[in-house]
Amino acid sequence: QVQLVESGGGLVQAGGSLRLSCAASGRTFSSYDMGWYRQAPGKEREFVAAIERSGDSVHYAAPVKGRFTISRDNAKNTVYLQMSNLKPEDTAMYYCNAVLDSSRYNYTPLHTWGPGTLVTVSS
Repeated sequence: QVQLVESGGGLVQAGGSLRLSCAASGRTFSSYDMGWYRQAPGKEREFVAAIERSGDSVHYAAPVKGRFTISRDNAKNTVYLQMSNLKPEDTAMYYCNAVLDSSRYNYTPLHTWGPGTLVTVSS
């Protein structure tokens, strides 16, 4: 199991930016594809972005493509989500997790969820 702790959320105005971080425990971080997910109030958790273990390939959900950028630092066991041009509909709790196989578009999460970090975008 890998333990995950997200940070970097906050309150931002529409059009603003935030950078989320996810610190993972364990020595196997670099062997996993990693993803970001979000859950808005009253809605199911949804996939946002994923990055393959090497960092060479990334994937985005349609609503965030062109605005969000996922990256990782395997030396720091950390994955990031740079969010720009934020919209009120991006308001949600954001979570990271290892994913099963992003190269085959399988974003099934593998580990227990962390506490998440709340992003609130005001209009």
